[in-house]
Amino acid sequence: MKVKEMRELQIEELKARIDETRKQIVEMRFQLAVRKLENPAKLRTARKTLAKLLTIQTEKQVTA
Repeated sequence: MKVKEMRELQIEELKARIDETRKQIVEMRFQLAVRKLENPAKLRTARKTLAKLLTIQTEKQVTA
């Protein structure tokens, strides 16, 4: 999902995406620990996506 698309989401949708991304990160960390994660770069991408979502959420809360 691109940043432009993220900015168009409502606050409730952002919170849902944030929760979903956090769950994915936890799952990927577990898979990485037991050596079953095929592509460790996905973890980095998920963390960056989470950071973007949290930044956009903060921006929306400040302006609202």
